[in-house]
Amino acid sequence: MSPTGSPTDIGVVVDGSTHAAYPGERLVDLINRVGLKLSQVCYHPQLGPIQTCDTCLVEINGQLVRACATTVSNGMSVTMASSKAHAARQEAFERILTNHMLYCTVCDNNNGNCTVHNTTKLLAIEHQSLPFKNKPYAVDNTNPFYRYDPDQCILCGRCVEACQNVQVNETLSINWEDPHPRVQWDGGSTIGESSCVSCGHCITVCPCNALMEKSMLGHAGFLTGISKRALDGMIDVVKGVEPETGFGAILRVSEIESAMRESRTRRTKTVCTYCGVGCSFDVWTKDRHILKVEPADGPTNGISTCVKGKFGWDYVNAPDRLTKPLIREGEEFREASWDEALDLVARKFSEIKAQSGPDSLAFISSSKCTNEESYLMQKLARAVAGTNNIDNCSRYCQAPATTGLFRTVGYGGDSGSIHDIENAGLVLIVGSNTAESHPVLATRVKRAHKLHGQKLIVSDLRENEMARRADVFLHPKPGTDLVWLSAITRYLLDNGLAQQDFLRQWVNGLEEYKKTLAPFTMEFASQTCGLPVETLERVAHMIAEADGMCVLWAMGVTQQSQGSDTSTAISNLLLVTGNYMRTGTGAYPLRGHNNVQGASDCGSMPNNLPGYQSVNDPEVRARFEAAWRVKLPATKGLDNHEMVDAIHQGKVKSLYLIGEEMAIVDSNANHVAAAFSKLDFFVVQDIFFSVTCRFADVVLPACPSLEKEGTFTSTERRIQRLYQVFEPLPGSRPDWKITQGIANRLGANWSYQHPSEIMSEMASVTPMLAGVNYERLEGYKSLQWPVAADGSDQPLLYTRKFNFPDGKARLFPLSWSGPQEKTNAQFDLHLNNGRLLEHFHEGNLTYRVKGIQEKTPDTFVEISPELAKERGVQSGTWLLLSSRYGQVRVRALVTDRVSGRELYMPMNSTESPVNRLTSSLTDPATHTPAYKEASVHMEILSEIGESPLPRVNHRFGRPTPQQGVEAERKWKRPDYRFPGSELVQIQLK
Repeated sequence: MSPTGSPTDIGVVVDGSTHAAYPGERLVDLINRVGLKLSQVCYHPQLGPIQTCDTCLVEINGQLVRACATTVSNGMSVTMASSKAHAARQEAFERILTNHMLYCTVCDNNNGNCTVHNTTKLLAIEHQSLPFKNKPYAVDNTNPFYRYDPDQCILCGRCVEACQNVQVNETLSINWEDPHPRVQWDGGSTIGESSCVSCGHCITVCPCNALMEKSMLGHAGFLTGISKRALDGMIDVVKGVEPETGFGAILRVSEIESAMRESRTRRTKTVCTYCGVGCSFDVWTKDRHILKVEPADGPTNGISTCVKGKFGWDYVNAPDRLTKPLIREGEEFREASWDEALDLVARKFSEIKAQSGPDSLAFISSSKCTNEESYLMQKLARAVAGTNNIDNCSRYCQAPATTGLFRTVGYGGDSGSIHDIENAGLVLIVGSNTAESHPVLATRVKRAHKLHGQKLIVSDLRENEMARRADVFLHPKPGTDLVWLSAITRYLLDNGLAQQDFLRQWVNGLEEYKKTLAPFTMEFASQTCGLPVETLERVAHMIAEADGMCVLWAMGVTQQSQGSDTSTAISNLLLVTGNYMRTGTGAYPLRGHNNVQGASDCGSMPNNLPGYQSVNDPEVRARFEAAWRVKLPATKGLDNHEMVDAIHQGKVKSLYLIGEEMAIVDSNANHVAAAFSKLDFFVVQDIFFSVTCRFADVVLPACPSLEKEGTFTSTERRIQRLYQVFEPLPGSRPDWKITQGIANRLGANWSYQHPSEIMSEMASVTPMLAGVNYERLEGYKSLQWPVAADGSDQPLLYTRKFNFPDGKARLFPLSWSGPQEKTNAQFDLHLNNGRLLEHFHEGNLTYRVKGIQEKTPDTFVEISPELAKERGVQSGTWLLLSSRYGQVRVRALVTDRVSGRELYMPMNSTESPVNRLTSSLTDPATHTPAYKEASVHMEILSEIGESPLPRVNHRFGRPTPQQGVEAERKWKRPDYRFPGSELVQIQLK
């Protein structure tokens, strides 16, 4: 845990000099913070004390102690430079070298950051007094992304600690009792057939080259790309001269080679382009080859990544990237110049606007674009085309959560940071497969639950990983979360368990709200939701007794016909229990895409200008009109759901769509595709020729995030800069440049030279972002909106008031109507859908990553064992799923993650997209599709295929949970002795 208090509270003397320390600070952190040099091999500040290496020994009161495991105290006197401490550190490190062959010059990890190399130099080790011993294990190359070399492994346990207690996948361990210990996956499996989710934590924290990204091997060094035979020979040469020259000379040569690498290896900070967690990290590149992704300093993730963020970047260099504008001619497309394509777009937009008016044009921005690009897209729609017909994909997932929060607390964003979620006494997850959809955020919950006693309640239709870890798992009937949430809220009020002081001081509308709770008895909830009253009462008391509760929810809530109301019920519950206005409390709707929060923040919405400023407000419009020097439309535009209907009605005739696979990710996909076929003119801007591109008249080749600069805003309202890693592929352009090119051909006269200028303009007209600029976001610095003009931000919202004129929150009355689409005799199975850990959305990016495709090559439908037995289905059986709207052919996967007559199908397919089965029904408040309300008929086809999940998929693995590295087991080994103990015994004699 991070120390608190002032660094002047405690004085610690180190080698005669006094240093100010924080209360609770680890001694090793103090030593590192003040710039003193102390060896430390197993210690990592984000892992805490592991205590396996003994290289950080110092002397306190005549005793040798590990600095990593020692907490400072006032007046503590520490001696680092004593001969006893120095000799003990050398002894400890020389034992480590018995597990590691030093051949730095020809090692791919010789990049200036190898802990073993640097410690050898720091401790001035010249010769290996204890010989290196080969381990009787082969190199494990069975994972597509990384390899483990036992002969290079120093058994520090960092990887185990990271896997067990940071990622909490609990795959890695060390068999300390074995004569030849090594790191094990699932207690002895190969990596490829283990429960390893390829998150990369282990590689990131490895202090040497034992765990290495395969993308580094043979590429990082000047000498490492040669054949293995030649490389082995060079290693033998290096080891042969060591007895005569000592390590010092060898290290100097390797440092020269390492310095040479700097000339061709770039390290560029970026922000992940997948989910909304907002992980940031350095991307190491050599030309256009991605050597590795290295997380360390990200304010959200630190050392953490998931498989997509760590390894899912091959699509950037995919051979089928779009690099030429395409123009339709009949049923075919031909390549065109940029001038021809943009001239055509501008001419057609102008003609359609002149003939049918500005509202015949529509625009959809992308959650994959930067904030600056979404700002320009909505400015193009409003200031150039003259319409408020602008939206983004938050309509498909997040708009109901935003609405629920606007109704009750006044801001449509997370109440705090992921750090605040870690501090909660209780986390309630509703309708979110957090471990797969938001994996790095989930690690923080799993860690707090495992190590710090945090309670966990999960409500979901599937027994996903978080559900299996939960203290209480609720499996309500589909679409009924609003009922049990409201019933628990009523129970708390009726039984004196509500926070009355909080309600009196901070909340309006209690009496009116209580009247609307009358129908929501525990008995009604039990009957409606299929949950025992006793379980609901237990949940109510857990909430009442918790020292702070955070509620996390996602598409299982928002993609229902009452998604806005259920989101509102969550916030109502939080208000009644006083769970706002402090850390460890609040509402956390988890944003699904990397910039779905930012796309809405920046005004790509039909009813709001940037910063959620209403288009109906004359003062707001006047401010933007003055800044943009145009007259703006005053009435709400069409959202993306309404656009589709308007196309069918002949009202919308042209659509400009950026980075959205709308033809298959929209609900009732057949209906959407039919609409696209009716458009007079359709422009699609993307990096690949997607399914949606097939309907386009013009396709414009854009750039992925690694080829441009800008900012993203994560689920925790965190704004972060991304820097350009590569030059755009020749022929492609960043989205902001394309949009500016279209705008200027329509007479806009924009002259932005860099995204920073766009951000500055947006901040000048958006009070919520007033203090945001690129200087304040430099490097790994970030800001969480709202940001005042002086640059002060609000990581924790509502510390002084709620975002309403009187500063008070509002309880919002609700009623229950239930799902609009239900099962019947013909469509007798409920179909749920959602994400998978390893793929993203339809898979346009991740199916282009060979290693991910190897692990999970196709989509599937999950079927419960009881239903499979009843229908004669086994994993691999081909099925035809039919709904009222369409059908798909898909293979079955029999699993106990689902139960009864409920199915689950991932959305990760372009060939069999689940949204051919979903309806056009929506949440009436936001028009968010009710994706989760789908009923299907299942037909068994004659052929039986292989299981859709190969044996190398992590879901077949068997984790081995334990309490971290468990160094105590190492200390019990007969060959272990505490360094310096022999010296002490000699002195005693």
